[in-house]
Amino acid sequence: MSIRHGLLALLERGPRYGSQLRTEFESRTGATWPLNVGQVYTTLSRLERDGLIVQDGSDDSGHDLYAITDDGRTELRTWFGTPVDRTSPPRDELAIKLAMAVGAPGVDIREVIQSQRRHTLKAMQDYTRLKAQALADVPADRDEVAWLLVVEQLIFQAEAEPRWLDHCESRLVRLAEAAATEPSAEPGPAPARGPARSIADRARAKR
Repeated sequence: MSIRHGLLALLERGPRYGSQLRTEFESRTGATWPLNVGQVYTTLSRLERDGLIVQDGSDDSGHDLYAITDDGRTELRTWFGTPVDRTSPPRDELAIKLAMAVGAPGVDIREVIQSQRRHTLKAMQDYTRLKAQALADVPADRDEVAWLLVVEQLIFQAEAEPRWLDHCESRLVRLAEAAATEPSAEPGPAPARGPARSIADRARAKR
C-alpha cells in the first residue's frame, strides 16, 4: 500500500492538513488500512523533502496546510500509469504459515487449513454485508464509491482463498498417498540447496 501516493492523490484536490488527510484517506478506504497521525506527518515530511509537496500557509484554526507541487503531480501521474508489481509480492502470512507447516512435527496442517477456511468464509460474509450496506446508501458520493471498490476487492480475495485452500488440501492428500507407497528411509539432513530464487527469477528462467 502506498501511503505516499495516496496522500498525494488527496492533496491534488487542494491543500490539506495532516489529520484531515488521515480522515479522508480512511474515508476513501473504509478504514481498511487505518493510519495514525504520526505516520501521516512522517510521510508528509518525506514528500516535502523530495519536493513533491510544500507547506502552504495555515487555515483559520492554525493547522499547517500542505499543497502538491508540479513534481508531485508528475509523480502521481506516473504512479497511476504504472502497474502494481506482482513479481515482488508482499509477504502473505497465510502462505508462509502453510509453507512452514508442511512436515512440521506435531502440526496437523489439514486442521490449519480448515480453521483458516472457516475464518475466511466468515470474513467474506462480513464483507458482503458491508457492501450491501454501502449500496443501500444512495445516492453514493465519491468516498462511498471508493470504499465500494475496496470492499469488493476484499470480497474477491476472500472468494479466491477457499479455492486455494482446497487446492492445498488436495495436494497434501496426494503427497501423503504417494509417501505411503514409497519405501521408508532413514531420516537424515536435508540435501543442500542453492539460494532460493524469487518469483521474478523463476519467471525469467521460463522465458
